[in-house]
Amino acid sequence: MDYLRNKELLNFDLNVRNVGKASIESPLKLSRVMNDDVANFVTDDERILAVNTFDEMNKWLSKEKTIPSFEKAGPRNKIYFKPGDTISAVVTCGGLCPGLNSVIRALVYMNYYRYRNRITYGIKYGYEGFIDKYDHAIMNLTPDVVENIHKIGGTILGSSRGEQDVCAIVDKLVKLRVNILYTIGGDGTLRGSKAISDEIKKRNLKIAVISIPKTIDNDIAYIDKSFGSETAFSKACDAIDAAHVEAKGAFNGIGIVKVMGRSSGFIAANATIASNDVNFCLIPEVPFDLDGEKGFLNALKQRLLKSNHAVILVAEGAGQNYFENLEKRYDASGNEKLHDIGLFLKDKIKEYLAKENIPTSIKYIDPSYIIRSTEPTPNDSIFCLQLAQRAVHAGMAGKSDIVIGYYNGEFIHLPVEVAVSKRKVLDPEGEVWLSVLEATGQPMSFKN
Repeated sequence: MDYLRNKELLNFDLNVRNVGKASIESPLKLSRVMNDDVANFVTDDERILAVNTFDEMNKWLSKEKTIPSFEKAGPRNKIYFKPGDTISAVVTCGGLCPGLNSVIRALVYMNYYRYRNRITYGIKYGYEGFIDKYDHAIMNLTPDVVENIHKIGGTILGSSRGEQDVCAIVDKLVKLRVNILYTIGGDGTLRGSKAISDEIKKRNLKIAVISIPKTIDNDIAYIDKSFGSETAFSKACDAIDAAHVEAKGAFNGIGIVKVMGRSSGFIAANATIASNDVNFCLIPEVPFDLDGEKGFLNALKQRLLKSNHAVILVAEGAGQNYFENLEKRYDASGNEKLHDIGLFLKDKIKEYLAKENIPTSIKYIDPSYIIRSTEPTPNDSIFCLQLAQRAVHAGMAGKSDIVIGYYNGEFIHLPVEVAVSKRKVLDPEGEVWLSVLEATGQPMSFKN
């Protein structure tokens, strides 16, 4: 096949912007040489390739193209902001996600204990916390304040959606004498951080903006995983267990579970593989027909005739084409409000089976808000800590307008404009979806 994977990266400058020359010696007692049993500083010359196979590399080289690469994240030997005198601010935006408090805590601890920075402001209720008319009190985050917050879900800072006046936000940063702003959020938050960074640059201010990606759907481009997504599919397994028990408890019982996933089916796919109790997994990336010989309803019928029960797991963004004739609705961030595919399926299945004279008992479970408001799993907690640590290293080094990402097994500095350039989706030809098909035994396609 004559193509280059990730060739769209050629359209972007993958170099990272710095607010100024880093000339201050880092207070971290790390090493500059290998094999001395001391952790090493990272240099700006260390890059992570955007390809991960020998075949991909050869394709790029055969085209005489420079293989795209990302700057590696980690502590720098020379930093820009003075340890002990640097003031930071932290803001969380958008919907809730497991691990938000873990990230906040780690940012505070890193600043306080590693870089001796005593002032970290907590901005309440998203970007509107910067706007005076909302009159939200600004928190002073210290180790004592955040000591135990990682053990609970949600965010102690609160959150909100919707755009705010970028100029007013930068005015407040200047008033508070903030040197580094840490934004934690998804696509909309990242676009907001980009606008803030651009305004800062326009004013020639020395303020760094570092973003930590928060999306329970795991749909940020060029990032292998985002915090909270593992917790999401782990908790979804509890709902699947309940649906399975309910389905087996009745003749021709059906359990339907809806999980988050507006455009990307990662939660549904991973929960399916992890639980091994799902018979049908429906995701946005794989369209399906309801009716017809190869349609979903006939496949479900055959499953019931054979096994007398079925468990269906559906991502919230699946099957939205069935609502095209309905009026579109939008939230404060401009995201289209999705119609409930779970209830739609329940009604359609009930109607279809009644016509086929097949008795059934259908239970519908939507654990979305339970999942997103829970505390993170231990593995997600580790990831939150690692993201926050690298965010503070980046901020102190004077990096700006970047997202801290995880790609090809390494933490990277990803320019924000690259992260928001497209939405990551699950590949129907990839290994994850193949595992789903093999775990469920469902047909390759429900299309006629």
